Amino acid sequence: MVAFLQRLLHWLAGSTSRLLILAGILLLSWGVFAPVGTLVWWLNQSRESLGLSKKPPKRLSASEGSASSNPSSIHSSNINCYIVYLPGVGDYSANQLTPGEEWLLNQLIRLHPNCVAISDVFPYSVANQDLSGGRFLAPVWGAIERADGWLENVDVLIKIRNLWRFAISADDRYGPVYSQGIADAMIERMNAVHPIPTNHCQPLNIILIGTSGGVQVALGSLPYLDQWLNTRLTVVSVGGDFNGENGFKTAHHVYHLQGSRDWVEDIPRFVFASRWPATVGSPFNQARRQGRYTVLSSGPHAHDGEEGYFGMAIAQNNTTYVELTLQKIQQLPIWAPPTDVHCFKEGVPESSIQQR
Repeated sequence: MVAFLQRLLHWLAGSTSRLLILAGILLLSWGVFAPVGTLVWWLNQSRESLGLSKKPPKRLSASEGSASSNPSSIHSSNINCYIVYLPGVGDYSANQLTPGEEWLLNQLIRLHPNCVAISDVFPYSVANQDLSGGRFLAPVWGAIERADGWLENVDVLIKIRNLWRFAISADDRYGPVYSQGIADAMIERMNAVHPIPTNHCQPLNIILIGTSGGVQVALGSLPYLDQWLNTRLTVVSVGGDFNGENGFKTAHHVYHLQGSRDWVEDIPRFVFASRWPATVGSPFNQARRQGRYTVLSSGPHAHDGEEGYFGMAIAQNNTTYVELTLQKIQQLPIWAPPTDVHCFKEGVPESSIQQR
């Protein structure tokens, strides 16, 4: 399979038209088959795992959870904040964070010791399975990931594949199923990092930080997180792309950081009608009028790369691009614990609270 892929890529290199034709065929094919994985996941779930049963959730002991990005806080009773990070469409797996992304999450945990970070949710798989895990095309994705030289440009295929998952999340037909699976994976990983209290009347502070298409997936998960957990949900969009429909009715607040050189995040404002000023009744425009959506300039960021939001290059005054991003996120009024008191909601999926 790998040898065939390499020969095919070399053949395509001699003709731009051949490459464009193949890209068009792949784009249409992925569009047809992209929902299949989501539907298969749905059919394999039980009533309890889908949150359709009122069976009380189980709580993991701390010893059953996996390591977090802040191991010293695993057993702390002061943890009341979860930071869930969802990467962009260029990622191959949940563990493929760039040095800048890892640095930012580590700094947030250092500055807020009452928080733990979850960075192993892959937003482009309803089953939270990266592209190398038990898939028919795993050898192909692996070959693309390991490619070097001019073949590195073929990683656009990974972006096309993940863009279709972005589209599924934004789709009215398949989006609810896909978003429910992502929310289920979030709760499972949150509980593994630090056990989620099941009898707590103080709302948890859940902060979902995403970039690129990860923001759409984060917003789609909000209704289910709100249904299953007692929480205040905040979304921090770091140059994110979203349709303006999902999640805005549920979010306590959505903050959108916008780089002055990021033209990619401008595209959804024209593509999705819910983002147009004329659609005054859309969830996005309602949230904006209610003051629950805020746009902030992050600095001279591009969409990605060394001069992107998580770039390690120097931007100005010996400050890196990722440090500018950290400064903006740190200034947001999202770190104080919620003050309103409600008791824990029932119906959290059984599969999310117990170790799979």
